[in-house]
Amino acid sequence: MENDLYYKTNRIGINKRWIIPAIFFSYVLGRLIANMGISIAGMLLILPFAITFLIAVFLNPRVGLIAFIFYCFVMPTLGKHIVGPQFGLLVDGLLVLTWLGIFFYRGSKYRFRHLDNDLVWLALAWFGLTVLQIGNPARPNIQGWFQEMRSAALYWILTVPLVILVFKKKTDINLFLTIIIIMSFIGAIYGIKQLFIGVDEAEHRWLEEGAKKTHVLFGKLRVFSYYSEAGQFGASQAHLTVMCIVLAIGPYSTFRKTCYTIAAAVIFYGMLISGTRGAMGALVGGGFIFLVLIKQTKILIVGMIVGLGFIGMLKYTSIGSGNDQMRRFRSSLDPNDPSLQVRLINQRRLSDMLATKPFGTGVGTIGQWGVTFNKHIPTATIAPDSLYVKMWAMYGIIGFTLWFGIMFYIVGKSAGIIWDTHDPVLRNQLISLCAGSFGSLVCSYGNEVMNALPSSAIVYISWAFVFISPKWDTKNK
Repeated sequence: MENDLYYKTNRIGINKRWIIPAIFFSYVLGRLIANMGISIAGMLLILPFAITFLIAVFLNPRVGLIAFIFYCFVMPTLGKHIVGPQFGLLVDGLLVLTWLGIFFYRGSKYRFRHLDNDLVWLALAWFGLTVLQIGNPARPNIQGWFQEMRSAALYWILTVPLVILVFKKKTDINLFLTIIIIMSFIGAIYGIKQLFIGVDEAEHRWLEEGAKKTHVLFGKLRVFSYYSEAGQFGASQAHLTVMCIVLAIGPYSTFRKTCYTIAAAVIFYGMLISGTRGAMGALVGGGFIFLVLIKQTKILIVGMIVGLGFIGMLKYTSIGSGNDQMRRFRSSLDPNDPSLQVRLINQRRLSDMLATKPFGTGVGTIGQWGVTFNKHIPTATIAPDSLYVKMWAMYGIIGFTLWFGIMFYIVGKSAGIIWDTHDPVLRNQLISLCAGSFGSLVCSYGNEVMNALPSSAIVYISWAFVFISPKWDTKNK
């Protein structure tokens, strides 16, 4: 009888006592689903993958940072499609988890001495000033401070040192560029789908809840893809367009140049269909810094002539006016544009409010978090529309001057590093990173770009790669 298949299976099962826990687990799972809905089942299905990911980060912290880069692109659309969870907090979670992975990593030790560089100290100084803003005389709400502080300073101070510690190889620049170009390319394709096929049900609901007034103009959709909104989509697409153009003329194989060229064309179209006028700043600023960094006077002059000619074409002709996107871009050069006039009025109001506040009204007192948590502070009633204006309102003229000085110090130091780089491939990659980042800085004059994902993450990681690149240069080999 012991050789009987059914008897043997049953005996082994009873001896190992797996049936009773399985029945109990099934019962508990059924009760949870009955009481809490199907969402609990989804959470339980995700749990094994989450545990696996957690183990992977502690075995290799690179996994956490790479996941962070991917997540910065898809996080906004998760919030549109799954109502309830605060997906933005997972950005903080991924960064903190990666830091924990580094501290508990049992492999070769990380060289923390590499963190002793200008970029890290500047990030630390800015974070310190942001912490001091808790004591601003305007008495901003601490929750508003926390929410705004994350994008204003926390991601910078968490991301830059991580890149320096985790991305140790020259090939990591290739990995980073590949990820952001592919995600931006897919974003452009998804945006084209929204334009010609339409948005899905969740995106339609998001538009109807209030976003429609800024994303459907004269019956035309301002495409936002899987980004937070059209402004961020357009600015990020312009950022990557500049990078891809720079890479397309680099010292690579014909196949690789062709891939960069195709990506540049598709992503540029993504920028156009976003209807984001401020994206022009990224193209102009990125193009200008590229021409400066290549140190070719003749090309610089020709490039400036072409750029000024393009701007002149938009301002003084009607070429392309039959296209909705071209008409919207052309309006960005109109000094009488109603939107521009509203911004100028708001800035004059802010000027009066901040006349006696050299350190501003505090972090989180203007924009979304100002409206939510600091309605008692007058600046909360004004839409900033610009990262520059937002910094001015929150940190005051002293803080804004410091921030602006830090930005241009980073640009200047990056230019010096690139000019001293001998490796032609590395030099081209660094120029693309610097040009794209500077384009986002210029673009932030018209929109909140560098304090929103994925643009902020791309800029911070780009800065870090430029600052640590001398150790990979040919002259050091």
